[in-house]
Amino acid sequence: MADITTDVLIIGTGPAGSATAALLSTYGIENVVINRYRWLANTPRAHITNQRTMEVLRDLGRDVEDEAYMFAAEQDLMGENVFCTSLAGEEIGRMKSWGKHPLSRAEHQLSSPSHMNDLPQTFMEPLLFKTACSRGTQARMSTEYISHQQDADGVTTTCVDRLTGKEFTIRSKYLIGADGGNSKVAEHAGLTFEGKMGVAGSMNILFEADLSRYVAHRPSVLYWVLQPGADVGGIGMGLVRMVRPWHEWLIVWGYDINQPPPEVDEAHAKKVVRDLVGVPDLEPRIKQVSTWTVNNMYATTMSNGRVFCMGDAAHRHPPSNGLGSNTSIQDAFNLAWKLAFVLKGKAGSKLLDSYCAERAPVAKQIVTRANKSIEEFGPIFKALGLLDSIDPVKMQQNMDARCNNTAAAEEQRAAIRKSIADKVYEFDAHGVEMNQRYRSDAIVTDGQAEPAFTKDAELHYQPTTWPGARLPHAWVFSGDGTKASTLDLTGHGKFTVLTGIGGEGWIEAARAVGRELGIEIAAHVIGPRQHWQDFSGDWANAREVRDSGIVLVRPDHHVCWRSDVIAADPVAELYRVMTAILDK
Repeated sequence: MADITTDVLIIGTGPAGSATAALLSTYGIENVVINRYRWLANTPRAHITNQRTMEVLRDLGRDVEDEAYMFAAEQDLMGENVFCTSLAGEEIGRMKSWGKHPLSRAEHQLSSPSHMNDLPQTFMEPLLFKTACSRGTQARMSTEYISHQQDADGVTTTCVDRLTGKEFTIRSKYLIGADGGNSKVAEHAGLTFEGKMGVAGSMNILFEADLSRYVAHRPSVLYWVLQPGADVGGIGMGLVRMVRPWHEWLIVWGYDINQPPPEVDEAHAKKVVRDLVGVPDLEPRIKQVSTWTVNNMYATTMSNGRVFCMGDAAHRHPPSNGLGSNTSIQDAFNLAWKLAFVLKGKAGSKLLDSYCAERAPVAKQIVTRANKSIEEFGPIFKALGLLDSIDPVKMQQNMDARCNNTAAAEEQRAAIRKSIADKVYEFDAHGVEMNQRYRSDAIVTDGQAEPAFTKDAELHYQPTTWPGARLPHAWVFSGDGTKASTLDLTGHGKFTVLTGIGGEGWIEAARAVGRELGIEIAAHVIGPRQHWQDFSGDWANAREVRDSGIVLVRPDHHVCWRSDVIAADPVAELYRVMTAILDK
């Protein structure tokens, strides 16, 4: 007999685990989440928060989304990636990032009701954890996962209370491993991976110092410092990252992974800070020094029977592109509603197979992209002449040569500008963040061809209602002046039918099929003199079906079926699609 029983046990309270717990509790599913430590994140590891993640928080409730904005550094404080010799020294170049460029800002505003921001993990984790616990999640801190055994009916997990040393067992119907890049759950579940762990080493110095005089005029979250010969590894590049404007900072630099991690005392840490800031008499307050490894590994299978993995347990990569916690929270959004439907008896267990089918390709994509972004610093180093010598004096001369009045220097300046501009693939990859299109048995395309991308799919989000894609955002308005996104009309743990004038049969079908399947299918007619009206025509332009057509949307905002044909029997047609998706 197990000591504790629950529907879902979640190992880990990071962004993936806490988001899953919050969503499951919101959907009315009993869950327990454990954390081997005494509290939540103690370092601001993840921080870039993209629009898709903010849409998940919005789906949890406008209060959750608003609290995130309250603690976040807003988009205009994120946007000038700066390359310099030190924060107080010479600037080499900069690029507008994270939607700061006016053209990119327009794409962001057209794409989502939510805004990109910088929310350190030390703020995101408590927000998600609080939301989970306040809605019913049972949480245990200082509790470590040891092992699990699954059978036909559930999973028995052995844990240890780290305060008493006593082992105990938790019996759950499903187990979720959100236990990070060294996931024991993934290892014990026998999940398969591709790639390599520990491809490079990095050192962090977390410190406090008021640096506003050096940065407030060019706000950014990332300042790349190039100092040939500096004690920051390799070619002498270190990163100064803004944690809170403009007084809390994180310095990152690499070390040789084949050597032991460097030992940095407070005196050494202060020297590194002073060198990179460029102020010899600066008195920073060193808060923490830590090391970590750069990984290049992703899961090819994200589940085994009743055991699932998500977040860093499934995709292990450097922080490039800011995809880590974002993808983790989006993993949770994909899986939580499926578990809720299966646990409530509203769907067959095969629905859960779609989690791996849909999210494993995303894991591969973001791990590949993040590691490629590291490689894309090479052209900058080459243009500056930093790859031509290992002599710091010569390296500095090569950098200085860009200021000469020669044809070679003009070419060098052009190469520097281009190589920095090309970092848009890391610092403003809107398409990587928003273009996920799922392919699984939880999507019904009826043979409709996937639309090709007309622009670079990594840089630009392309809205479409093709089944598998995220529902396009458009503002619609009610008679009392209320403004809502199409995303606000969907989600919240329900399937949703969107149609227009002439599509009333789909509304009746939603009610009838919902009664038959024992679920609520929300339904909205959007059009003149309807409850929701499309005054701007943005929804009509985005929906890709006629007024009387239907767009069927899953609880995670992804379109799962659409039809431009007026069905002879809308009830039978919608029933066919819903039973296929739900494995009923």
